[in-house]
Amino acid sequence: MSWGTELWDQFDSLDKHTQWGIDFLERYAKFVKERIEIEQNYAKQLSDLSRVLKISPVPHFFRVSKTEKIWLRSTVPNVLPKMKSQGQREVVAEEMAHRVYGELMRYAHDLKTERKMHLQEGRKAQQYLDMCWKQMDNSKKKFERECREAEKAQQSYERLDNDTNATKADVEKAKQQLNLRTHMADENKNEYAAQLQNFNGEQHKHFYVVIPQIYKQLQEMDERRTIKLSECYRGFADSERKVIPIISKCLEGMILAAKSVDERRDSQMVVDSFKSGFEPPGDFPFEDYSQHIYRTISDGTISASKQESGKVDAKTTVGKAKGKLWLFGKKPKGPALEDFSHLPPEQRRKKLQQRIDELNRELQKESDQKEALNKMKDVYEKNPQMGDPGSLQPKLAETMNNIDRLRMEIHKNEAWLSEVEGKTGGRGDRRHSSDINHLVTQGRESPEGSYTDDANQEVRGPPQQHGHHSEFDDEFEDDDPLPAIGHCKAIYPFDGHNEGTLAMKEGEVLYIIEEDKGDGWTRARRQNGEEGYVPTSYIDVTLEKNSKGS
Repeated sequence: MSWGTELWDQFDSLDKHTQWGIDFLERYAKFVKERIEIEQNYAKQLSDLSRVLKISPVPHFFRVSKTEKIWLRSTVPNVLPKMKSQGQREVVAEEMAHRVYGELMRYAHDLKTERKMHLQEGRKAQQYLDMCWKQMDNSKKKFERECREAEKAQQSYERLDNDTNATKADVEKAKQQLNLRTHMADENKNEYAAQLQNFNGEQHKHFYVVIPQIYKQLQEMDERRTIKLSECYRGFADSERKVIPIISKCLEGMILAAKSVDERRDSQMVVDSFKSGFEPPGDFPFEDYSQHIYRTISDGTISASKQESGKVDAKTTVGKAKGKLWLFGKKPKGPALEDFSHLPPEQRRKKLQQRIDELNRELQKESDQKEALNKMKDVYEKNPQMGDPGSLQPKLAETMNNIDRLRMEIHKNEAWLSEVEGKTGGRGDRRHSSDINHLVTQGRESPEGSYTDDANQEVRGPPQQHGHHSEFDDEFEDDDPLPAIGHCKAIYPFDGHNEGTLAMKEGEVLYIIEEDKGDGWTRARRQNGEEGYVPTSYIDVTLEKNSKGS
């Protein structure tokens, strides 16, 4: 089946058909383009939707509340990354743009150029055939006209020849005219025959050689367009099919994450994060104000003075009791002490245990480094050409100093932990007195805000921090510090004048508690617990692979 033989007389129809094919190609390219825009918008909206529940890292001087920390440590947020990656719409849009839309636009441009060239060739061939036909038609008409003139000359000669009255000169003249017309008719006959033969040859060549070749090229072009559309259809479908395994895996991950949600574990996290370790307050006593009704006037005078003194004591008692009941109101503010004595017992115990665990990890790291340096030193001593053993002595001395320092820190924190555990264990056998006056005379506040039975041992709590505290500070004062995920060494000094930043000296070693999120700042902490943000370009960061934070 060939267009050249079957559709030899359908040039205009093929012109319209090929133009329709290119128009359809461009319409499909427009459809793919709009689909890409939909995929991109859907990916952006899905990403924005996942941020509705996701707690993003807060920059600079802002801190995450304790409730948000509990939520981030729970099993619920495990669903969010999978929900965000479930769509994979960016991948689909990129694949469609590269494999389908771009290819369609390039091919449509090439098709337009090729179609224009083939149609121009067809029109030129048709114009040449029309010219040959006109030449043949003109020669035919001229031959016909000369034949009619020759017939008229023949009739005129015969009439004069039969006329007896005609002169011989008239007959001779008519005969000459007949011969001339007959000769011209013969010449035009030969011309017409030649033009007819030439036109027939050109027409045969046109309909059996030239036009079939042009139509064959148009047919091949249209078939290539159909094949390209088929490839684009498959590419369009493959763009979706490629991400189906990823989407299925994400959906399976979401199901597994949903199954792993443990409400008991999350509830225990709330208890561990907010438990203070205090005992509930005791009952308030009944104060009988009706006793003076049954007393005599003289007794009433004496009792009045006693009652006044009793009122003063009651006010004093209540005033002191207010400091003991801060669990139900605003927590009194104080500076963050190294031993965490400003925290409730349970929270203090947790903080000290976390610090001891961090120090033990650092001690293990320093011990491993010391062992590696000793092995390297032995290798250098046995093979001096590999290096100087004395060059490792400063590093060994520094490592030993770090080990001694860490051991002292661990010992100090373990002593504080033992003190807290001892107080916490003894506090379970004590309860608050039901008499407010007894609370004043017998009870004393410990630095943790608890009570001690020793009346002679009155210890003041942490000094109150005078000055203005914003609501923001009140909300985040109780937050647990983030665990260390590595350490860093200051390459350059940093003043840290801005709020939320941490000043550091050149060569100072800090703990890394939060990596750079792309804004150029890293959150760090000193050994005394002071936290803040430092420029990432000012420090040399070393992360621990097995740490929880990383």
